[in-house]
Amino acid sequence: MKKYLFVLVSCVVCLSWGVSRAEEEEKAPAGVPTMEEVIVTATRTEQKVEKVPANVTIIDAEDIKTSNSKSVPDLLRSMEGIQVRDLLGNGKSAQVDMRGFGETAASNTLVLVDGRRVNAIDLSGTDWTQIPLEQIRRIEIVRGTGSVLYGDNAVGGVINIITKIPTEKLTFSTGTTLGSYGRNKEELAISVGKGDIAASLFSSYDATTGYRDNSEFRTRDVGGKIVYDPAEFLRLVLSGSYHSDNYGLPGSLPEALVDVDRRSTANPFDDAETRDRYLKLRVDLDLGTYGSLVSDLSYRDRQVENWFPDPLFPFASHADTETWGVNPRYVWVGEIFSHGNTFIAGADMYWAELDMDAFSNLFSPVLTPSGLTNIDRDALGFYFTDEFSVLENLFLSVGARRERVKYDLKQQDLTGWLAPLDDTVTDRENAYSAGLTFRYAGRSSVFVRANRSLRFPLTDELVVYDFVAGKIRVNTELKPQRGIHYEAGIRHYFTPNIQANITLFRAKIKDEIFFDAVTFTNTNHPETLHKGIEIGAKADLFDRLMVFANYTCEKAEFRKNPFKGNDIPAVPKYKGNAGFRVHDILPGLIFSADYHYVGSSYLISDQANNLKKLGNYYTVNAGVSYVWKWFNLFVGIDNLTDQEYSQYAVAGGGGTTRNFYPAPERNWSTGFRIVFPMR
Repeated sequence: MKKYLFVLVSCVVCLSWGVSRAEEEEKAPAGVPTMEEVIVTATRTEQKVEKVPANVTIIDAEDIKTSNSKSVPDLLRSMEGIQVRDLLGNGKSAQVDMRGFGETAASNTLVLVDGRRVNAIDLSGTDWTQIPLEQIRRIEIVRGTGSVLYGDNAVGGVINIITKIPTEKLTFSTGTTLGSYGRNKEELAISVGKGDIAASLFSSYDATTGYRDNSEFRTRDVGGKIVYDPAEFLRLVLSGSYHSDNYGLPGSLPEALVDVDRRSTANPFDDAETRDRYLKLRVDLDLGTYGSLVSDLSYRDRQVENWFPDPLFPFASHADTETWGVNPRYVWVGEIFSHGNTFIAGADMYWAELDMDAFSNLFSPVLTPSGLTNIDRDALGFYFTDEFSVLENLFLSVGARRERVKYDLKQQDLTGWLAPLDDTVTDRENAYSAGLTFRYAGRSSVFVRANRSLRFPLTDELVVYDFVAGKIRVNTELKPQRGIHYEAGIRHYFTPNIQANITLFRAKIKDEIFFDAVTFTNTNHPETLHKGIEIGAKADLFDRLMVFANYTCEKAEFRKNPFKGNDIPAVPKYKGNAGFRVHDILPGLIFSADYHYVGSSYLISDQANNLKKLGNYYTVNAGVSYVWKWFNLFVGIDNLTDQEYSQYAVAGGGGTTRNFYPAPERNWSTGFRIVFPMR
């Protein structure tokens, strides 16, 4: 860590020459872009990016339009400090890893949609296909733990997907996309407003036969949003959507079969379906000099069906998870002894109930009921944060959280092999944060912060099928995961349009939760260490060219036995991206190209580091789009150099075999969109 601190100090010295240039930004003449970016995810209220003690990134609508991405994980993979592992190549089952958590990335990265958490309470992970790209206004990424503000899951970072808001102007948009592997997508949206009310409605259909056998995917989405301002001090926002999909589950391929036919499958009939709907009401009440009250009330119902017709042991399941959420908070912005201050206090309350029916049989395709599950998980967290302007350009941020979670676990084995489970588990944990940000010139700033993170076990992680004792029981040895995190970084603007950032991080995690492939249970590892450096740069040149590059070097390792000194699986040491966007080579023409590199890593579940690593790989993606008035035509090619690689690989056979999920080779897409202002 000392060498990283040396790098940080050296960068401060090297960048200091740009102070005078950055100061000119505040005095820039008309026509020079000086608007300061605002982020809401880092503080749960609007805050200027340069005041936030964290490495943050905002992906805006223009970035999305020119990216040639097909899904949210595609957008995220070009960011520093983020690794994406897409099992099926369609975004549905992608894992997004921040700060090196490998196979448990899904439970250590918090994902929000308009501030509503979408992480599952079980091992099913995040469904990234719920929000079509066309409905996203921006994506905010906050690297490093956000446990104080958001509680569970926010260990490696927070990703907030913010959807478009209705416009007063009547707007209609439609489009279609065609591509490799039978890709076929249609979309339709309309937005209208008058006076103090505005509404929007969207629908889309997306389908593909998939790169591999039995990897077809079809999804349908419909949703909308209503914004109502009945008074100057009150705003109501009602949003909701319905999502359904069905898809094949090709599974992994043994190493020998990958070389023979990487597009094949050993599971030609495994498939799944999802039905997911939500409704959310947000109330914003402005109390003037007394601050403001914000409250979110949300409901979500998610149903998942799985079918695995194995000839020896066929299995099927139907799971239904209902979640209610209430999230009130109070925000006060003012002055204390002539010093600016922002105080936020709130509560997060969630009530989730999971019902699952399981069906199976031995050596027979006729399935019979084999299991019943009912799990209630209630979470209650109280938190506060405060940002105080110690000096005009020096900001102190502190915060704390107390969270309690209660599980009511009931499970029956209808085959009679195991005695039923009927038990409760209650856990409590604390989180805290302290950060210091110094804005030394214009929008340039340097920050340091320390945090304590928390993660509670998922419902699946708490249940053990104990065949020796002949019962289903609670995993009483499994404890909540805690961590102490330190980070320091610089955001420097050489000019208003050229900026770079460097962040160093170190996190010591106690009782990090892993799946033990030998005992088939989830266990705590006594201590792990995650450390690294994230470097990024972006420049907008000549009003026609945008270039970016970033690099991540991280080390995630076990610090104590039984795997002391070993690397955490699925965490590459090196990752890098670079790309450019060229605007108006000809009027309305945009050309983009991206390069992605991911280093080698040990296979998932290979904590012993016995097997050969998953090899490093790179991809090159390129796209061209043409915009004329309301019409946009685009063509894109992914994996331009036709690489054969896998983003995801698992150790099997008790840690003796390597199994791969091959990624798509060269593929293309093309289509058009029409956005028509109707008045």
